[in-house]
Amino acid sequence: MRRSIVLAIGVAILCGISVLAQETVPPLHVKPKKTPPAFDGAPVPTTPAKAHKLDSTDLEAFFDGIIPLQLERSDIAGATVFAMTDGQILLQKGYGYADFKEQKPVDPNTTIFRLASISKLFTWTSVMQLQEQGKLDLDVDVNNYLDFKIRPAFGRPVTLRNLMTHTGGFEEVVRDIIVIKPKKNPTLREYLLENQPVRRFPPGIVPAYSNYGVGLASYIVERVSAEPFEQYVAKHIFTPLRMTHSTFYQPPQKELETLPSQGYRGSTAKDAVGFEIFSPAGAGGLSSTASDMGRFGQMILNGGELDGKRILKAETMAAMLTPQFHASDKLPPICMGFYEDWRNDLRWIGHEGDLIAFHSMFFVERDKRLILFVSFNSAGSGGKARPEIINMFTDRYFPWDHKQTFITETPDELKAVEGTYATARRADSTKLKLDLLDAQRTAKVDKEGVLRLEGRQGFARAHDQMEAIAKDLFQEVDGQRRLFAIRNGEGKVIRFAYDFAGVQSLRVPWYENGKFVMVLVCGSLVVLAAVVVATIWRTGRRLLFRNRAKPEPQPGTVWLPVTTKVLSWIWVLLIAGILTFFAATGDDIAPPTHAWDKYLVLVNIVAGSAILLSGVAFFSGALSWFRTSLRTITKVKFSLVALAGVALSWFAIHWNIIGSIRL
Repeated sequence: MRRSIVLAIGVAILCGISVLAQETVPPLHVKPKKTPPAFDGAPVPTTPAKAHKLDSTDLEAFFDGIIPLQLERSDIAGATVFAMTDGQILLQKGYGYADFKEQKPVDPNTTIFRLASISKLFTWTSVMQLQEQGKLDLDVDVNNYLDFKIRPAFGRPVTLRNLMTHTGGFEEVVRDIIVIKPKKNPTLREYLLENQPVRRFPPGIVPAYSNYGVGLASYIVERVSAEPFEQYVAKHIFTPLRMTHSTFYQPPQKELETLPSQGYRGSTAKDAVGFEIFSPAGAGGLSSTASDMGRFGQMILNGGELDGKRILKAETMAAMLTPQFHASDKLPPICMGFYEDWRNDLRWIGHEGDLIAFHSMFFVERDKRLILFVSFNSAGSGGKARPEIINMFTDRYFPWDHKQTFITETPDELKAVEGTYATARRADSTKLKLDLLDAQRTAKVDKEGVLRLEGRQGFARAHDQMEAIAKDLFQEVDGQRRLFAIRNGEGKVIRFAYDFAGVQSLRVPWYENGKFVMVLVCGSLVVLAAVVVATIWRTGRRLLFRNRAKPEPQPGTVWLPVTTKVLSWIWVLLIAGILTFFAATGDDIAPPTHAWDKYLVLVNIVAGSAILLSGVAFFSGALSWFRTSLRTITKVKFSLVALAGVALSWFAIHWNIIGSIRL
């Protein structure tokens, strides 16, 4: 649930809302544009420029220009950077502060940053080490390696290769994924048992990024190696690569405990967040430094070896970087845990990572033998900072100057793409399903044949404009991102695939369309709020003028019964309570933990009472039409309140406001 949802509901209670329309385009022809194209499937920069020389002097000037600006603009405490080309370190530098209060500067060699999902690369490296030894098969049921069972679904098992490509089909689970100062940190096995998600898609079909799936893989490493996961990675990866300031222990072991940077959720003037413990650790528990991540990047570019220490065979490393899944060969693929990011004539491969405070990226480019690692220790970096760096770096040192040719498809082809879509990374069976109302993107085509996408994407609201460059393939008009429309056997567009191959979006049915749902819910709340206001007005009038005779209703008019007034109060107060909670916590809200459970139980009780009373109101409203003595206006009044109660009951049941307290 997002604050924007409840704020919208609160505003709509007072004043209502409105919605929009759509248009189509002319027949097929080719039209050249001034926007740059793609090289063999990879996009290119908007403004070609003369390439700068990639050396230490120019690169340091580049980062000295952009990083301090980002720190100031987004209230970021500090950042750490590593860049290398062809075995030569170009830049290894810290910016800002690891501890803002103490004014402790960032040291790229010793200041440990929390790297979140970059951890996954180490989990997959561990898996491939065991696969080399014949202890793991990537294409058999993962249940073969577990001491508990992944529940069956779709008649198909989940494999390690599915987990590597995020096509295991699991829905999202987030409870206890990030905890600060827990009373008890669950073991990896305990976390996986307690939080096993529903399998929403058949394996190998729909990518839906899954931390749980990576956690399963890390537990398989633990089981097969007979070593705790944290210990396995330290012994078989960190030690041979001499990554001396890296660990999966949360918090770090004693010899490293003073080195982690503080993390900041909001203003750096406030206290730091504290050490964020991520579960499962194999999906996001890594702590490391810029210099250590540089060594990991060198191992990758050297085919699994560094300084005479080989942790993977060259052929195994090559296999890990081989595309495994994509919706179109014109989109970047996901490999064995690594994913590609295309820009200009470069194909970056690596991973990004996000916690509450820390936001990081780690990429290598094999043809140019580049390594680029950047990490920020403040939440303000989550939206713009990383893409700015990789895009500006690529455009500065590897510009591309081709021109893109767009096409205009037939109106019918473009019409098929229009609709509302929501991410496959979803939680349909938990209370987090409500988040889908705010996470939808609407696709419309204007008269010029431009596909306009509006809605939330990543950390922010996005308003993208794209045009067709091939059948079902679209590229930004003034940018480089792409979208591919996936059709079913009947030719209907059912999903969108993006530049990030680890997740797709699914077409939303009309009854789950966010605009429809919000109109329905807000309209119902307006009706019930009117009942609340009328009740307050009548009660106040009686108290002020208690000596006057109580007004009697007109013949054929009946006051709403007490049960109807009570249900109106309950629904309005329930939404007001949610609104107050999110308004009070604002952006400081952390991922849910078990501490939420008692409140979720209370929400179930309150919502259940409202649903029960709404059922009574529905029968009361229906029966009113058989009472010939009642005025029509009374019947309409009873019916409106009844229908409002039914609509909110459907909303509460379908969107899991009442139900399981899983998150």
